[in-house]
Amino acid sequence: MQVKVAKHNPYVAMMYGEFAPWSFDESALDNRGQWRSAVFQCPEHVPLDLEIGTGNGTHFAHLTETHPERCLVGLELKYKTLVQSIRRSLRAGCKNGRMAKIGAEQISELFAPEEINNVYIHFPDPWPKKRQQKNRLIQEKFLKDLYMAMKPGGEVEFKTDHYGYFLWAVSKFRSSPFIIEFFTEDLHRSFRKDKNFVTHFESLFLHKRQPIFCCILKKAIP
Repeated sequence: MQVKVAKHNPYVAMMYGEFAPWSFDESALDNRGQWRSAVFQCPEHVPLDLEIGTGNGTHFAHLTETHPERCLVGLELKYKTLVQSIRRSLRAGCKNGRMAKIGAEQISELFAPEEINNVYIHFPDPWPKKRQQKNRLIQEKFLKDLYMAMKPGGEVEFKTDHYGYFLWAVSKFRSSPFIIEFFTEDLHRSFRKDKNFVTHFESLFLHKRQPIFCCILKKAIP
């Protein structure tokens, strides 16, 4: 990774300094098709998961800690939350996570076909105004690219607190190649409640009695 000097944002210096072995900028694109072999240095049969938008990293650290047998790549565009995510994981003694400062819309450039297993998309920006909806992550092209990048049998976990975005996403999911395995308009009143990890962001809405909308997608095994 090319080293940069940060004058105003200490998290830039941290990303390119002490956390450089665990973080990537656009150089992450060079890892396409080689995440297991070149980055994690593990056998090809080891599951490789993806979290899009890690926030402050509570879920990212939880995954790396509870699933040491799997590898995890996190995507985050903000320096501070990127550093927080990998730092939480490392402080838990985990070495099976990496972070990349790159947009999820570049997923086809970031991963080769059938390179990743499970995917987590938690609370993406809802872009609530009609003129902003073109900026939403869940779009036809993104879902096609994501489907191509995933191995058969892989699952996508999508959560949002925004009902309008949830309805938008479900309509896109239904016209995508994915199978909808589960969806609910109130995750914490569903049978999946006990399987759900409550992120820090999610807990803020639960305190306000805001329902969490959730959908689980699957790429079918031929």
